[in-house]
Amino acid sequence: MSEHGFHVHGPHDHELEHAAQHDPDGMAGQLAVITAILATVGALFAYQGGATQANAGLLKNEAAIKKTEAANQWAYYQSKSTKQSLAEFARDLAPEDKRNAYQAKVDRYETEKNDIKKEAERLDAESKERDEASEAQMHQHHRWAQATTALQISIAMAAIALLTKRRWLEWATLGLGGAGVLVGVLAWFHV
Repeated sequence: MSEHGFHVHGPHDHELEHAAQHDPDGMAGQLAVITAILATVGALFAYQGGATQANAGLLKNEAAIKKTEAANQWAYYQSKSTKQSLAEFARDLAPEDKRNAYQAKVDRYETEKNDIKKEAERLDAESKERDEASEAQMHQHHRWAQATTALQISIAMAAIALLTKRRWLEWATLGLGGAGVLVGVLAWFHV
């Protein structure tokens, strides 16, 4: 419409205006709103799914690093055990006046081994914690992926409902969309 009240448009423009102004509550309008809501929620779920998958990967890498550090500590522990065994062997074969020096080495290696063992066990425990946290993140990722997939299918069903003008497909769209949102809520609460 121009500023002087003169209005010109084509027949398709008239039909679009009529549908938008006179039937916003019809099936097309309802499905448009439903689809927009499902797509928005689906985008949020997809983001969460990607974030949890990335977190799971990072935690799995950290677990592997801690496991390697623990393996290094266990190798160090083994080398101290070997040195301790050699010191014990030397102590047992040494003359009486040199046995105290070898016993001091045996005692030192025993103390060092205990410290190394505690560190190795701590690193093993950290590795296990990160591994379990990674598995929990992957479980949550799968929930987000399931929720996103349900929403994507419900959006496709909305398009089919609009094209076929079948009300039961609109209800199926709502049902599957609701199921997707429910699965997303389960993912949010780590269920």
